[in-house]
Formats: sequence, C-alpha cells, structure tokens
Amino acid sequence: MQARSGDLISDGPSSRLSKLGIVLPAPPAPLGAYVESSDTGNLLFLSGTLPVVNGKLAIAGRLGANLSVKEGQEAARIASLNALAAAKQHLGGLDRLKKLVKLTVLIATTEQFADHAAVADGASDLFVQIFGRETGHVRLVYGVQSLPIGAPVIVDTVFEIEVPPYSISKPQH
Repeated sequence: MQARSGDLISDGPSSRLSKLGIVLPAPPAPLGAYVESSDTGNLLFLSGTLPVVNGKLAIAGRLGANLSVKEGQEAARIASLNALAAAKQHLGGLDRLKKLVKLTVLIATTEQFADHAAVADGASDLFVQIFGRETGHVRLVYGVQSLPIGAPVIVDTVFEIEVPPYSISKPQH
C-alpha cells in the first residue's frame, strides 16, 4: 500500500495494526451452514461477525435496555476485529486488503433507542485507523429485535482486495 498525502498510512493493514498495538483474535467459526468468507473479482465478502472473544460472546444484551452506547461501540469494534481475522484467514494475510468498501452494522435495540450511528462508529473508527479516512466506506446501520446468541451487534463487511496477477504457464514437454 502506498503512502497517501495527509494520511499516516504508509504500509499495509498488518503493519498499521502492529503500529496500533492491535493483535487480531482467532478467526470466527460459522454458527450454521455457511462459510465465513467468499471472494469474487476484487471484492471480499465476509459473513456477519459477532463480538466473540475466545469462542464466547464478549458483550451480550440490547442497546437501550442493559447496554450503553460505549458498550455497543466496544462490541462493534470487537466484531470488526473478528472480520479482519476472517479476512486474514481467507487471504493468507491482510496486506491484499485495499480498503473497506461497505460496512453494515445491525444492532439489537429497544424500540426507543436512537443512537445507532454512534454505536456503529465503534466499527467505522477502527477501519479508519487501519485504512485511512480518505479511502472512506459506505455504511448502513439499523436496529433489530434480536441477533444470534444474544449478541448486541453484527458487523457485515465488503472489502476491496488486491487481485494477484495471473500467470500463464507453458505446458511441460
């Protein structure tokens, strides 16, 4: 990844994580009949990731009921780290990630809760630290009645990836 003007990012995502002192968790395992990641062309799609640490839900509950915005932000950040871990597993490393294209954050909330954007910033802020502000990402955030295993958030990501050049091999005689 090249240095960008006005941006501190001069290395790839793995170097930036290291500089931030962030160690990725073990990649998540599917909770059902699906795969965690799939790529096509220059896009990597990840299944929704939860705020799981060491195979257990790190934060449980509903925003507006028993969780604060700050706890929701931390849950979104943990789920985002799990997304990066899944991307790393799929790609064999993080440095083929060029940028986050789209972020969707589902939040388990009460009917009265209205700070969805602030909770989702827990994910967005992490991705900005890694990829830089000017790469940008589009985002959709919404509240839902419930999420799997009592999770407060699910983070759904689509990344642009560096596509390795194709090589044409000559037949052996």
